[in-house]
Amino acid sequence: MLIDTHCHLDFPEFDRDRDEVIKRARECGIGCIINIGSSLQSSVKSLELSRQYDFIYAGVGIHPHEADRFESKIHFAIKDLAKEDKAVAIGEIGLDYYKNYSQAENQRICFGSLLRLAKDLGLPVVIHTRQAQADTLMILKSALPVRAVVHCFSGDESFLKECLDLGFFISFTCNISYNKAAPLRKLVKIVPLDRLLLETDAPFLPPKEFRGLRNEPAYLGYLAKEVAAIKEIEIDEVSRVTTANAKNFFGIV
Repeated sequence: MLIDTHCHLDFPEFDRDRDEVIKRARECGIGCIINIGSSLQSSVKSLELSRQYDFIYAGVGIHPHEADRFESKIHFAIKDLAKEDKAVAIGEIGLDYYKNYSQAENQRICFGSLLRLAKDLGLPVVIHTRQAQADTLMILKSALPVRAVVHCFSGDESFLKECLDLGFFISFTCNISYNKAAPLRKLVKIVPLDRLLLETDAPFLPPKEFRGLRNEPAYLGYLAKEVAAIKEIEIDEVSRVTTANAKNFFGIV
C-alpha cells in the first residue's frame, strides 16, 4: 500500500473523470489519499471528497497565491472546516516568492495566522515554499514546536538539513524522475527514509513516462520505484516505511 500525501483532486482538471481517477488509484494500490486545500473553496471541496470516499482525507488551508484575499472571516471559516473528522492537516500554507501572485507581507501574515491555528487545533501543517527559504524558516522557528512536512521539496541541501534538524518531514513528487532532476535525486538520497513522504501533487508534475499529461494518484508507484532505486533498497521497504510515516504524521489508521 502507498499513501498519496498531497494531491488536488478537487481541481477542474479532474471534473470530467474524477470518479474514474479515484477508482484507478485504488486499483493501483493507493491505500489513502490526502487531498490538499489551496483556498477556502478548495478546502470545502476537499472535505466533500473525503466524505464521499472513506480512504480520502482532507487538508484545509490557504495557498500563498491566495494570501491577498486572506481575512479574519476566511481564517475562522478554515478553523471550522479543520474541526471536521476527516480534516487531518492545515495546508497547504507557506510562502511563494517565485510567482508572487500575492504580496510578500500578506503571504507572511496568512502563513503565520494559519500556523497558529494548526497549533491551537493540534494539527500538522503542509508547507509550500518556493524561493522563500529564509522567511519560511524564520516563521516556522517562531512557531515551534510544530509538526510540518515541506511538500514538493525544491530547496537546496542547506535548507533540507535545517528542515531535518527541526524535525520536519520532507515530501518529493514525481519530478525527481526527470532527466534534469539530478540535484533533487541527491537530496532524496540524503533524507532518512523514516522522514520521507510520497506525493503526486496531481494534476501537476507527472512521472517522466507521462510528461505533458495530467498527473494522478495512480502514478504514485512510479515515484516509489524511483525512490527505491535512488536509495538502493526494495520498493516494498519504501512502501512500508513511507506509509507508516504518513499514517503517523496525519493521524490516520
